Amino acid sequence: MLRNWKALQPYLWAAPQAIVFLLFLVIPSGAIVVVSFWEFNGYSMTPGFTLQNYLGIFTSKVYLTTYLNTFKFASIVWLLTLLIAYPVAYFLSFHVKTLRWQVILFLVCVIPFLTSNVIRMISWIPFLGREGVINKTLMALNLTTQPVEIFLFSDFAVILAMVHLYTLFMIGPIFNSMMRIDRALITAAEDAGASGFQIQKEIILPLVAPGIAIGTIFVVTLVMGEFATVRLMSGGQSSSIGYLIKNQIGSLQYPLAAANAVILLAITLVLVFSILRVVDIRKEL
Repeated sequence: MLRNWKALQPYLWAAPQAIVFLLFLVIPSGAIVVVSFWEFNGYSMTPGFTLQNYLGIFTSKVYLTTYLNTFKFASIVWLLTLLIAYPVAYFLSFHVKTLRWQVILFLVCVIPFLTSNVIRMISWIPFLGREGVINKTLMALNLTTQPVEIFLFSDFAVILAMVHLYTLFMIGPIFNSMMRIDRALITAAEDAGASGFQIQKEIILPLVAPGIAIGTIFVVTLVMGEFATVRLMSGGQSSSIGYLIKNQIGSLQYPLAAANAVILLAITLVLVFSILRVVDIRKEL
């Protein structure tokens, strides 16, 4: 009896997490998949099985353009957050000598993220608008005779806001990976005459790859499902799959929204699993 109880203990410990996982992820995801195959005639939906929702998505130029636009946002935001996060994490890890100041400076990076995403997005409007700081500065310097329209309600504004919102999700994992690097490796490489570029290429970058992979997963998955930033910062002039799904739900087009959600989930999972095949992140978790 005691032996049977000990054998059941691991399953009992895992049961609460498994139940939560089942109730709040597996079942809702399954429901979305089921609804994605329901029939929709433009006014009402009927339980059934049809591939028309998916065929309509893959044969529509509008849908395909929206998906490409989403991939564009994800690629550009990922690249910019990486270019910002890597130097910041490197400075905190290797140039700030005491743990106390590393923690303090990292918290300085975190503090802006304690406010609402909407507030941080809106805070860019006084800088990017026609009467904003940037346009007034350009006109004062005689670099332009009229306000530049590209700064606000454009793809530029959307990307800028996303980079602002999600850079911390790249800094954190990279900083964590860099803090794990044995400093004796750097010292040995310097003693052997390695240049700064060689140290970065042969030591730091390979060891930081798991952190970059984790940050990439965070940033890409967040951008792929983004809709609020696209709506506010583009003024409705740009679109993404997340924004499209939000509009379809608002107009009660649940089967179409569910089909787009399934496709978006599948694409995101493929990207994540591709990253996991290339980089082993288990030692960072």
